[in-house]
Amino acid sequence: MPHRWTADAAGLIAGYLLDAAIGDPRRFHPVAGFGTAAAALERRVYRPRRGAGALFTAVAVGVPVLAGLAAGRATRRVPVARFALTTAATWTVLGGRTLRKESREMARHLQAGDLPAARGRLNHLCGRDPSALDEPELARATVESVAENTSDAVVAPLLWGAALGPAGLLGYRAANTLDAMVGHRSARYERFGTASARLDDLLNLVPSRLTGLLTIAVAPVAGGSPRETLRVWRRDRADHPSPNAGQCESAMAGALGVRLGGRNVYFGRSETRPFLGDGPRPSAMHLRRAARLSGAVGAAAVLLAAGGAVARCGLAAALRRGRSAAR
Repeated sequence: MPHRWTADAAGLIAGYLLDAAIGDPRRFHPVAGFGTAAAALERRVYRPRRGAGALFTAVAVGVPVLAGLAAGRATRRVPVARFALTTAATWTVLGGRTLRKESREMARHLQAGDLPAARGRLNHLCGRDPSALDEPELARATVESVAENTSDAVVAPLLWGAALGPAGLLGYRAANTLDAMVGHRSARYERFGTASARLDDLLNLVPSRLTGLLTIAVAPVAGGSPRETLRVWRRDRADHPSPNAGQCESAMAGALGVRLGGRNVYFGRSETRPFLGDGPRPSAMHLRRAARLSGAVGAAAVLLAAGGAVARCGLAAALRRGRSAAR
Protein backbone atom coordinates (compact mmCIF):
# COMPACT_ATOMS: atom_id res chain seq x y z
CA MET A 1 0.00 0.00 0.00
CA PRO A 2 1.55 3.35 -0.98
CA HIS A 3 2.17 5.95 1.72
CA ARG A 4 0.58 9.37 1.33
CA TRP A 5 3.96 10.81 0.38
CA THR A 6 4.65 8.19 -2.24
CA ALA A 7 1.21 7.67 -3.83
CA ASP A 8 1.87 10.17 -6.64
CA ALA A 9 5.39 8.86 -7.24
CA ALA A 10 4.20 5.26 -7.36
CA GLY A 11 1.32 6.28 -9.64
CA LEU A 12 3.65 8.03 -12.08
CA ILE A 13 5.82 4.92 -12.29
CA ALA A 14 2.85 2.56 -12.61
CA GLY A 15 1.24 4.72 -15.30
CA TYR A 16 4.52 4.86 -17.20
CA LEU A 17 4.85 1.07 -17.02
CA LEU A 18 1.27 0.66 -18.24
CA ASP A 19 1.99 2.87 -21.23
CA ALA A 20 5.21 0.94 -21.93
CA ALA A 21 3.40 -2.39 -21.72
CA ILE A 22 0.13 -1.77 -23.55
CA GLY A 23 0.25 1.75 -24.98
CA ASP A 24 -2.77 3.89 -25.78
CA PRO A 25 -6.32 2.50 -25.52
CA ARG A 26 -7.51 1.42 -28.97
CA ARG A 27 -11.01 2.76 -28.43
CA PHE A 28 -12.57 5.49 -26.30
CA HIS A 29 -9.26 7.22 -25.63
CA PRO A 30 -9.87 10.05 -23.10
CA VAL A 31 -7.59 12.41 -25.03
CA ALA A 32 -9.63 11.83 -28.19
CA GLY A 33 -12.77 12.52 -26.17
CA PHE A 34 -11.24 15.76 -24.92
CA GLY A 35 -10.41 16.71 -28.50
CA THR A 36 -14.04 16.16 -29.53
CA ALA A 37 -15.27 18.32 -26.65
CA ALA A 38 -12.71 21.03 -27.43
CA ALA A 39 -13.77 21.06 -31.08
CA ALA A 40 -17.40 21.53 -30.01
CA LEU A 41 -16.37 24.41 -27.74
CA GLU A 42 -14.38 25.97 -30.58
CA ARG A 43 -17.43 25.97 -32.82
CA ARG A 44 -19.35 27.93 -30.19
CA VAL A 45 -16.74 30.54 -29.25
CA TYR A 46 -14.66 30.93 -32.42
CA ARG A 47 -13.93 34.45 -33.57
CA PRO A 48 -10.83 35.48 -35.55
CA ARG A 49 -9.54 37.36 -32.51
CA ARG A 50 -6.96 36.67 -29.80
CA GLY A 51 -9.47 37.38 -27.04
CA ALA A 52 -11.78 34.62 -28.25
CA GLY A 53 -8.82 32.27 -28.45
CA ALA A 54 -7.77 33.15 -24.91
CA LEU A 55 -11.27 32.40 -23.63
CA PHE A 56 -11.29 29.08 -25.50
CA THR A 57 -7.91 28.13 -24.03
CA ALA A 58 -8.86 29.15 -20.49
CA VAL A 59 -12.03 27.06 -20.52
CA ALA A 60 -10.62 24.05 -22.36
CA VAL A 61 -7.55 23.83 -20.08
CA GLY A 62 -9.21 25.10 -16.93
CA VAL A 63 -11.87 22.40 -16.78
CA PRO A 64 -9.38 19.46 -16.76
CA VAL A 65 -7.18 21.28 -14.24
CA LEU A 66 -10.13 21.87 -11.90
CA ALA A 67 -11.24 18.27 -12.32
CA GLY A 68 -7.73 17.08 -11.46
CA LEU A 69 -7.57 19.37 -8.43
CA ALA A 70 -10.94 18.15 -7.18
CA ALA A 71 -10.06 14.49 -7.67
CA GLY A 72 -6.66 15.03 -6.07
CA ARG A 73 -8.18 16.73 -3.06
CA ALA A 74 -10.80 14.00 -2.67
CA THR A 75 -8.11 11.29 -2.61
CA ARG A 76 -5.49 13.21 -0.63
CA ARG A 77 -6.00 11.16 2.54
CA VAL A 78 -6.63 7.84 0.78
CA PRO A 79 -3.26 6.70 -0.60
CA VAL A 80 -4.60 3.72 -2.57
CA ALA A 81 -7.21 5.88 -4.30
CA ARG A 82 -4.64 8.60 -4.97
CA PHE A 83 -2.28 5.99 -6.42
CA ALA A 84 -5.04 4.64 -8.70
CA LEU A 85 -5.98 8.16 -9.82
CA THR A 86 -2.40 9.14 -10.64
CA THR A 87 -1.77 5.83 -12.39
CA ALA A 88 -4.83 6.24 -14.60
CA ALA A 89 -4.06 9.89 -15.38
CA THR A 90 -0.43 9.11 -16.23
CA TRP A 91 -1.35 6.22 -18.51
CA THR A 92 -3.96 8.40 -20.22
CA VAL A 93 -1.62 11.28 -21.05
CA LEU A 94 1.58 9.44 -22.00
CA GLY A 95 2.33 8.36 -25.56
CA GLY A 96 5.81 6.88 -25.43
CA ARG A 97 5.02 3.35 -26.61
CA THR A 98 2.97 4.61 -29.56
CA LEU A 99 5.73 7.04 -30.52
CA ARG A 100 8.39 4.31 -30.53
CA LYS A 101 6.09 1.95 -32.42
CA GLU A 102 5.51 4.52 -35.17
CA SER A 103 9.24 5.09 -35.55
CA ARG A 104 9.86 1.35 -35.94
CA GLU A 105 6.96 0.97 -38.37
CA MET A 106 8.40 3.74 -40.52
CA ALA A 107 11.80 2.04 -40.41
CA ARG A 108 10.21 -1.23 -41.55
CA HIS A 109 8.49 0.41 -44.53
CA LEU A 110 11.62 2.28 -45.58
CA GLN A 111 13.85 -0.78 -45.28
CA ALA A 112 11.38 -2.67 -47.48
CA GLY A 113 11.48 0.16 -50.03
CA ASP A 114 7.73 0.70 -49.66
CA LEU A 115 7.55 4.48 -50.03
CA PRO A 116 3.74 4.64 -50.49
CA ALA A 117 3.22 2.85 -47.17
CA ALA A 118 5.83 5.06 -45.49
CA ARG A 119 4.18 8.21 -46.82
CA GLY A 120 0.82 6.99 -45.60
CA ARG A 121 2.28 6.41 -42.15
CA LEU A 122 3.82 9.86 -41.69
CA ASN A 123 0.59 11.58 -40.68
CA HIS A 124 0.58 9.41 -37.54
CA LEU A 125 3.57 11.48 -36.41
CA CYS A 126 3.34 14.96 -37.90
CA GLY A 127 1.38 17.22 -40.21
CA ARG A 128 3.80 17.44 -43.14
CA ASP A 129 2.75 16.72 -46.70
CA PRO A 130 4.41 13.37 -47.50
CA SER A 131 3.43 13.11 -51.16
CA ALA A 132 6.82 14.15 -52.58
CA LEU A 133 9.13 12.96 -49.78
CA ASP A 134 11.85 10.41 -50.50
CA GLU A 135 13.45 8.03 -47.97
CA PRO A 136 15.89 10.54 -46.38
CA GLU A 137 13.15 13.16 -45.98
CA LEU A 138 10.67 10.66 -44.55
CA ALA A 139 13.36 9.48 -42.13
CA ARG A 140 14.22 13.07 -41.20
CA ALA A 141 10.59 13.94 -40.53
CA THR A 142 10.29 10.86 -38.33
CA VAL A 143 13.45 11.56 -36.32
CA GLU A 144 12.41 15.18 -35.75
CA SER A 145 8.93 14.10 -34.65
CA VAL A 146 10.31 11.45 -32.29
CA ALA A 147 12.68 14.00 -30.77
CA GLU A 148 10.02 16.66 -30.20
CA ASN A 149 7.32 14.24 -29.05
CA THR A 150 9.65 12.56 -26.58
CA SER A 151 9.35 15.85 -24.73
CA ASP A 152 5.68 16.54 -25.50
CA ALA A 153 4.30 13.04 -24.94
CA VAL A 154 6.63 11.70 -22.24
CA VAL A 155 8.95 14.07 -20.39
CA ALA A 156 6.63 17.09 -20.10
CA PRO A 157 3.57 15.29 -18.72
CA LEU A 158 5.75 13.41 -16.22
CA LEU A 159 7.36 16.65 -15.08
CA TRP A 160 4.02 18.41 -14.64
CA GLY A 161 2.64 15.35 -12.87
CA ALA A 162 5.57 15.49 -10.47
CA ALA A 163 4.98 19.19 -9.83
CA LEU A 164 1.18 19.29 -9.54
CA GLY A 165 -0.10 15.72 -9.38
CA PRO A 166 -3.19 14.71 -11.43
CA ALA A 167 -4.04 18.36 -12.17
CA GLY A 168 -0.63 18.82 -13.77
CA LEU A 169 -0.98 15.68 -15.87
CA LEU A 170 -4.44 16.55 -17.17
CA GLY A 171 -3.78 20.26 -17.60
CA TYR A 172 -0.60 19.74 -19.55
CA ARG A 173 -2.17 17.21 -21.90
CA ALA A 174 -5.12 19.52 -22.49
CA ALA A 175 -2.83 22.44 -23.37
CA ASN A 176 -0.67 20.31 -25.65
CA THR A 177 -3.73 18.92 -27.43
CA LEU A 178 -5.10 22.41 -28.01
CA ASP A 179 -1.78 23.49 -29.51
CA ALA A 180 -2.02 20.61 -32.00
CA MET A 181 -5.60 21.59 -32.83
CA VAL A 182 -5.44 25.38 -33.14
CA GLY A 183 -1.86 26.45 -32.38
CA HIS A 184 -0.50 26.09 -35.91
CA ARG A 185 -0.23 28.88 -38.46
CA SER A 186 -3.18 29.09 -40.80
CA ALA A 187 -5.68 31.69 -41.93
CA ARG A 188 -8.25 30.42 -39.43
CA TYR A 189 -5.97 30.18 -36.40
CA GLU A 190 -3.51 33.02 -36.99
CA ARG A 191 -5.06 34.99 -34.10
CA PHE A 192 -7.47 32.56 -32.44
CA GLY A 193 -4.72 30.01 -31.81
CA THR A 194 -2.19 32.43 -30.30
CA ALA A 195 -3.10 31.77 -26.66
CA SER A 196 -2.97 27.99 -27.07
CA ALA A 197 0.38 28.14 -28.86
CA ARG A 198 1.91 30.47 -26.27
CA LEU A 199 0.65 28.39 -23.34
CA ASP A 200 2.11 25.24 -24.87
CA ASP A 201 5.44 27.01 -25.42
CA LEU A 202 5.49 28.15 -21.80
CA LEU A 203 4.63 24.75 -20.35
CA ASN A 204 7.37 23.10 -22.42
CA LEU A 205 10.23 25.49 -21.66
CA VAL A 206 11.66 23.34 -18.85
CA PRO A 207 10.67 19.86 -20.16
CA SER A 208 12.24 20.45 -23.59
CA ARG A 209 15.54 21.46 -22.05
CA LEU A 210 15.45 18.51 -19.68
CA THR A 211 14.77 16.27 -22.69
CA GLY A 212 17.89 17.66 -24.37
CA LEU A 213 20.00 17.03 -21.28
CA LEU A 214 18.65 13.51 -20.81
CA THR A 215 19.30 12.75 -24.48
CA ILE A 216 22.92 13.78 -23.95
CA ALA A 217 23.20 11.52 -20.91
CA VAL A 218 21.73 8.41 -22.59
CA ALA A 219 23.28 8.93 -26.05
CA PRO A 220 25.36 5.71 -25.75
CA VAL A 221 22.20 3.55 -25.98
CA ALA A 222 21.94 4.70 -29.61
CA GLY A 223 25.68 4.45 -30.29
CA GLY A 224 26.24 8.15 -29.69
CA SER A 225 28.75 10.10 -27.64
CA PRO A 226 27.56 12.32 -24.77
CA ARG A 227 30.41 14.71 -25.47
CA GLU A 228 29.53 15.07 -29.17
CA THR A 229 25.82 15.29 -28.39
CA LEU A 230 26.50 18.07 -25.90
CA ARG A 231 28.58 19.94 -28.47
CA VAL A 232 25.84 19.82 -31.10
CA TRP A 233 23.13 20.68 -28.58
CA ARG A 234 24.97 23.74 -27.29
CA ARG A 235 25.76 24.93 -30.81
CA ASP A 236 22.44 24.34 -32.58
CA ARG A 237 19.63 24.32 -30.01
CA ALA A 238 18.74 28.01 -30.47
CA ASP A 239 18.64 27.83 -34.30
CA HIS A 240 15.16 26.31 -34.48
CA PRO A 241 12.24 28.78 -34.84
CA SER A 242 10.45 27.05 -31.94
CA PRO A 243 11.72 27.96 -28.46
CA ASN A 244 11.51 24.30 -27.47
CA ALA A 245 11.73 21.93 -30.45
CA GLY A 246 15.36 22.84 -31.16
CA GLN A 247 16.37 21.67 -27.68
CA CYS A 248 15.17 18.14 -28.43
CA GLU A 249 15.99 17.92 -32.12
CA SER A 250 19.56 19.19 -31.83
CA ALA A 251 20.33 16.70 -29.06
CA MET A 252 18.79 13.86 -31.09
CA ALA A 253 20.83 14.91 -34.13
CA GLY A 254 24.02 14.88 -32.08
CA ALA A 255 23.28 11.50 -30.50
CA LEU A 256 22.49 9.86 -33.85
CA GLY A 257 25.25 11.62 -35.78
CA VAL A 258 22.86 12.96 -38.43
CA ARG A 259 21.83 16.31 -39.86
CA LEU A 260 18.26 17.49 -39.35
CA GLY A 261 16.46 20.60 -40.57
CA GLY A 262 15.83 21.93 -44.06
CA ARG A 263 12.65 22.57 -46.03
CA ASN A 264 9.40 21.30 -44.55
CA VAL A 265 6.28 21.24 -46.71
CA TYR A 266 2.91 21.30 -44.98
CA PHE A 267 -0.50 21.29 -46.61
CA GLY A 268 -0.68 24.76 -48.11
CA ARG A 269 2.59 26.23 -46.81
CA SER A 270 6.30 25.53 -46.47
CA GLU A 271 9.08 26.46 -44.04
CA THR A 272 12.85 26.37 -44.38
CA ARG A 273 14.68 25.73 -41.13
CA PRO A 274 18.39 25.84 -40.28
CA PHE A 275 20.33 22.60 -40.22
CA LEU A 276 20.87 20.90 -36.87
CA GLY A 277 23.75 18.49 -36.34
CA ASP A 278 26.48 17.17 -38.60
CA GLY A 279 26.78 14.09 -40.77
CA PRO A 280 24.45 12.45 -43.29
CA ARG A 281 20.72 12.77 -43.60
CA PRO A 282 18.85 10.15 -41.55
CA SER A 283 17.98 6.78 -43.04
CA ALA A 284 15.84 3.84 -41.95
CA MET A 285 18.53 2.49 -39.62
CA HIS A 286 18.48 5.71 -37.59
CA LEU A 287 14.78 5.33 -36.81
CA ARG A 288 15.23 2.26 -34.63
CA ARG A 289 18.06 4.00 -32.78
CA ALA A 290 15.85 7.05 -32.30
CA ALA A 291 13.17 4.81 -30.77
CA ARG A 292 15.72 3.32 -28.35
CA LEU A 293 16.92 6.79 -27.43
CA SER A 294 13.36 7.99 -26.82
CA GLY A 295 12.70 5.00 -24.55
CA ALA A 296 15.85 5.62 -22.52
CA VAL A 297 14.99 9.31 -22.08
CA GLY A 298 11.50 8.35 -20.89
CA ALA A 299 12.86 5.84 -18.37
CA ALA A 300 15.23 8.46 -16.93
CA ALA A 301 12.45 11.05 -16.86
CA VAL A 302 10.02 8.88 -14.89
CA LEU A 303 12.65 8.24 -12.22
CA LEU A 304 13.30 11.97 -11.91
CA ALA A 305 9.57 12.68 -11.83
CA ALA A 306 8.98 10.10 -9.11
CA GLY A 307 11.74 11.64 -7.01
CA GLY A 308 10.26 15.09 -7.57
CA ALA A 309 6.79 13.91 -6.54
CA VAL A 310 8.13 12.45 -3.30
CA ALA A 311 9.95 15.71 -2.53
CA ARG A 312 6.82 17.78 -3.29
CA CYS A 313 4.55 15.67 -1.10
CA GLY A 314 7.09 15.63 1.72
CA LEU A 315 7.45 19.41 1.56
CA ALA A 316 3.68 19.89 1.56
CA ALA A 317 3.35 17.63 4.61
CA ALA A 318 6.09 19.54 6.42
CA LEU A 319 4.37 22.86 5.68
CA ARG A 320 1.07 21.53 6.99
CA ARG A 321 2.75 20.37 10.21
CA GLY A 322 4.40 23.77 10.56
CA ARG A 323 1.06 25.58 10.22
CA SER A 324 -0.56 23.23 12.74
CA ALA A 325 2.26 23.81 15.23
CA ALA A 326 1.98 27.59 14.77
CA ARG A 327 -1.65 27.46 15.88
